[in-house]
Amino acid sequence: MSTSPLSPTERSRPRREKESAGSERTELYDVLDSCLVCHLGVVVDGVPLALPTVFAYDVEGPDRDGTLYLHGSVASRSLVQGPGQDVSVTCTVLDGIVLARSGFNHSMNYRSAVVIGRARLVTDAYERAHAFDLIVDHAAPGRTAHLRRPTAKELAATTVLALPLHEASVKARSGDPDDEDFDVAAGGVWAGVVPLRLVGGDPVTGADVDVDVVPEHVRERAASLGPRLRGRASRPS
Repeated sequence: MSTSPLSPTERSRPRREKESAGSERTELYDVLDSCLVCHLGVVVDGVPLALPTVFAYDVEGPDRDGTLYLHGSVASRSLVQGPGQDVSVTCTVLDGIVLARSGFNHSMNYRSAVVIGRARLVTDAYERAHAFDLIVDHAAPGRTAHLRRPTAKELAATTVLALPLHEASVKARSGDPDDEDFDVAAGGVWAGVVPLRLVGGDPVTGADVDVDVVPEHVRERAASLGPRLRGRASRPS
C-alpha cells in the first residue's frame, strides 16, 4: 500500500478551500470504498464529457501508487478513446444537506476524490480477470466467489481501463452551517444539517430464481447499507 502524499502535482492540488483538502491516502480509500459510481471525465470526438461508470481499485496494482479500474462496453466511445489521453475520475459521497441562516452559506457535507492520469487499456488476461472480480466485489463484497467465470464472449464484449492512483486529491466537509456572526446574533431562523446516506433495502429475489434463502454475502452487503433485514428474501408481488 502506497504511503506517498496526496495531491503530488500542481494539476491535482486543490486550489480553493484548501482547509477541506485531505492529505492521507487512507482518506482517498475511504471515498472510493463509499462510492459505487464514479464519473469519468474524458474528451470524446473533441467534446469533454463526464460519464458515470462502475469502478474498483487495487492499492497493490501495477500502476504508480496503485490502480483504479474502469469497466464498460467495447462499444463505449469514452472507453475506446480514453486510452492514451489524460482523463479524470471523480467520486462524490453526500453526507448531508447543510441549511444555513442565509442562502449564501448553504452547503453540503460531502467527501470527494479526483484522480487524474493517463489511461491505459488493460489487455493482459490475468489483470483483466482480476479487474472484473474487483469491480463485481466492489458492488457486493464476496460476490465473485459464488459466480461462474466470464465466458470468452463476455470478455470480448468488455473494456477495462486502468489509471494510476498517483495523482489524486480529496476534499471533505462536515459539521454545522458556517453562518455569519450577525445572522447568528439576529436569531429567528432554524439552521442545521439533514443527514444523508445510501440505504439498501431488503434483498428481492428474482422471479426465475430457485433459491429462496438470501446468501450471507448479500445479506451482509445490504446490512452494511443500513436496511432492516428479514430471514428470507422478499419477492415482487
